[in-house]
Amino acid sequence: MKRRDVLGLMATGVIGFTTAPVRAFAQAPAAAPQMAALSEHMSVSRQRSLPADVAEHAKHHLLDTLAAMISGSRLAPGEAAQRYIRDVAPKGDLTIAATTLRAPPIDAALANGVMAHADETDDSHNASRSHPGCSVVPAALALGEQFAIDGAHFLRAVTLGYDVGTRVVLAMGGAKFSYENVMDTHSVAGTFGASAAAACVASLGARQMRWVLDYAAQQASGYIVWRRDVDHIEKGFVFGGMPARNGVTAALLVRSGWNGVDDVFSGPDNFFLAYAPRARPEQLTDQLGERYEVALTDIKKWSVGSPIQAPLDGIAAIRSKRPFSADQVQRVTVRVAPSVAAVVDNRDIPDICLQHMIAVMLLDGTASFQAAHDMIRMKDPAVLQQRAKVNLVRDEELANLLPVRVTIDEVELTDGTYLAERITKVRGTVANPMTRAEVIDKARDLIAPVLSRERTERLIETVYGIETLSDMRSLGRMLRPE
Repeated sequence: MKRRDVLGLMATGVIGFTTAPVRAFAQAPAAAPQMAALSEHMSVSRQRSLPADVAEHAKHHLLDTLAAMISGSRLAPGEAAQRYIRDVAPKGDLTIAATTLRAPPIDAALANGVMAHADETDDSHNASRSHPGCSVVPAALALGEQFAIDGAHFLRAVTLGYDVGTRVVLAMGGAKFSYENVMDTHSVAGTFGASAAAACVASLGARQMRWVLDYAAQQASGYIVWRRDVDHIEKGFVFGGMPARNGVTAALLVRSGWNGVDDVFSGPDNFFLAYAPRARPEQLTDQLGERYEVALTDIKKWSVGSPIQAPLDGIAAIRSKRPFSADQVQRVTVRVAPSVAAVVDNRDIPDICLQHMIAVMLLDGTASFQAAHDMIRMKDPAVLQQRAKVNLVRDEELANLLPVRVTIDEVELTDGTYLAERITKVRGTVANPMTRAEVIDKARDLIAPVLSRERTERLIETVYGIETLSDMRSLGRMLRPE
């Protein structure tokens, strides 16, 4: 027998030469009740009508995220995302918001996700310590355009993404888990939420939904080392771009015929054992279909860091009761918890500098997106004059009220008048939600400087009438410059 014949027989196994497996794998267990219920819910969500109030909330968050995406296109993370699309991504047909660039689904989701969290303007879900919109909406948009689904289907997919992503983190332990671990809950919730939304857009069945969650779990990553990031680029990737990319990847893999593990949340070597051994899997389906997390997600009224929201609310509230000009102000005192103050005390970036944004509020009567990102204005003598009046006080008593960020604003006028306001429910939070008009006003402030005013109004009208939209590609076209 010649050598080549021996090698051929070895390759086909005819001569019985075998290799023992390194590890014996257990037979795949049946899906646990939570997974069975979750995957079934996910598979029928595209056909389930949303309650009217939930649909309204979903539209608010859709518009708010699109506005964050469009405004973020002009910031450093957005520009970085566009460089990636121009220099690295393959050719495609899908929208990169506020640009003429196009990309295939995975890359479009990545770029739009980074732009959606290029700044601190997007929504947040406090209980899960996540920002659902910046990953869920870009993932749903990418496949919504790819498969030309209608607007009602799209809105249901977005709503499902909020429900699934946040519940995974709630099962892991929610905010408590985030405070005790270096793993980032924003990226975990984002990956599962974007995967659920993308799978819903792709109209996958119940078992396919289980496999999508399996591939989402395999991609779940991200660590709070992003806090060292000084340019917000890595943060935009971890919060928005990476999870959106992961979600589209998971959905497309399964749609193309890949299978996977039927229940990544239970059985040997499951997701929770790896990351959160004390997890409560029952949270995955707690009030699923009854409690909609999109209605429990906050929208920022002001395009600034979270600790500055309440102080700006306070100045606006005081002024609404007793109008005054900046020149009439002798002193402004803002009292916050010490840990809150540390985040925003005399920072060198406008939108996270409390003293600067209070000065802008005194002069402008508001705090616009443009003002919150105007570095040059931080050296404006008129602003510096007002900033010198602002005194930030670290109040230990307010620390006892955390995680509720209570703020006390005190304004002393030159005529001796003393005005004060205590903010316990920040505008835009679930306890004090914004109206449709307020959400629209914020969106106009973010979108109109980038797209035309006419395009902005058409986009707003389309979002609030999205159930009548027959093809999501028409929404994508509205996000592009004319």
